[in-house]
Amino acid sequence: FPNHQPHRLLFHQNPNDQNTLLPPPPAIAYLISGSTKDTSRIIRLLFAVYHPRNQYLLHLDKKASQYERDDLALYVQSVPLFKAAQNVNFIGKADFVYPMGASALSATLHGASILLRVSAHWDWFINLSADDYPLVTQDDLLHILSYLPKDLNFVNHTSYIGWRESRKLKPIVVDPGLYLEEEDEVFYATQKRELPDAYRLFSGSSSSILSRKFIEFCILGTDNLPRTLLMYLSNSPSSSSVYFPTILCNSRKFNRTTINHNLRYASFNSRKEALPLNTSNFNDLVMSGAVFAAPFEANNPILDQIDSELLHHKYDEPVPGGWCLGENETDKCTVWGDAEVLRPGPGAQRLEERFVQIFSNGTFRSSRCVYE
Repeated sequence: FPNHQPHRLLFHQNPNDQNTLLPPPPAIAYLISGSTKDTSRIIRLLFAVYHPRNQYLLHLDKKASQYERDDLALYVQSVPLFKAAQNVNFIGKADFVYPMGASALSATLHGASILLRVSAHWDWFINLSADDYPLVTQDDLLHILSYLPKDLNFVNHTSYIGWRESRKLKPIVVDPGLYLEEEDEVFYATQKRELPDAYRLFSGSSSSILSRKFIEFCILGTDNLPRTLLMYLSNSPSSSSVYFPTILCNSRKFNRTTINHNLRYASFNSRKEALPLNTSNFNDLVMSGAVFAAPFEANNPILDQIDSELLHHKYDEPVPGGWCLGENETDKCTVWGDAEVLRPGPGAQRLEERFVQIFSNGTFRSSRCVYE
């Protein structure tokens, strides 16, 4: 670190230290994505999930202007903490991302591949959008994950296709985000196709917590399944919710590492559409034991409530953790300490209780990758 840096810089990693009784904390790679007018939301989310051990990759899609991308990049470069830790990067050449179609999955895989190249020292991959927000601190999350096997994958999934077969899987769509340089509409083809018989399709949430080993399998592996499935889903309207669950459950290497829970909170209406969260949902958020929740509208008062009561930070400052040594209660993170020191709080207890519920009832094995 440069000598003229006014902060105390003590970031270091010592995995060979045998004197500690606690397991070494893991590291998480975050892909944080947004679109036009999402710059402030991405910055707020970045501060809420920031920890110097982690890696962060920011992506504003092509619907955002080049000015917005430049503004985000300049802001990141202006924050001394980010410059010191050198763990916040951004995608300069943006992708088009359409909610319907394969471009969203393509952008996720693109981001994951960049994170694999950026650092060899992260253990889990988490894809967040500007609509997401954390319910626990990173110290809480890293503390709990440090006691879990690093090959676990947290993905909602089911093999029951039902109505999705006719609406989400058999239709053929053309996603212009994969082929065109300019924005256009996703359109349906008149033909439909049969479901594949070489593997069983699973559907789930597009949000998940995936192990590095699994991400490497999808992007760098020699198995044909990830590429075969990617080609099949390139013209599917539901590729993001099908790709990862299907690979996990059709792979003997990974189907036993799958937990049928993505550790996220959402509230749905009768049509299975996620409802925007507000202050009336706060108690449910806390009691859920979830790590993240979505969707949140920009500047909704519930975000301030989460910052104040759960994360204990200002929206434009990092969440204080064990690496923050400042004595000033209002700005503890002006002095930086050892990034391996964690200071878990009540969120860790809520998350621990959630994991106990998941693992103790004996159903987590019987509910994963079940053929219905």
